[in-house]
Amino acid sequence: MTTNAPTGRYFDVEEGQVYAHVREGDGPALVFLHYWGGSHRTWRPVIERIGPSHAFVAHDHRGWGESTGVPGPYGMEQLADDAQRVIESLECTDYVVVGHSMGGKAAQVLAARRPWSRS
Repeated sequence: MTTNAPTGRYFDVEEGQVYAHVREGDGPALVFLHYWGGSHRTWRPVIERIGPSHAFVAHDHRGWGESTGVPGPYGMEQLADDAQRVIESLECTDYVVVGHSMGGKAAQVLAARRPWSRS
């Protein structure tokens, strides 16, 4: 088991960049989406309880945390687009999206675009 230190990174999204706290490692990667008014720091108590080698990404939605310079719109479609860009930039193919409140709504939009199926 390898322990990878989390790093802060910026990811290109439409009209700017969003910040994310990322740890590469064992999967599936956990993709954390925070509530309205939160930030990637919202997930710190959860992240401290997952294994030290488990992959995760907790990004700041546009307009919050370290992503305040990214303009609106701040609707669910845009937030889901941003999350998808972060996931694609990390080349994640095996991941679980975890959302709280507004982040849960964005997660539902994201999931509806690519429903899970078992082959």
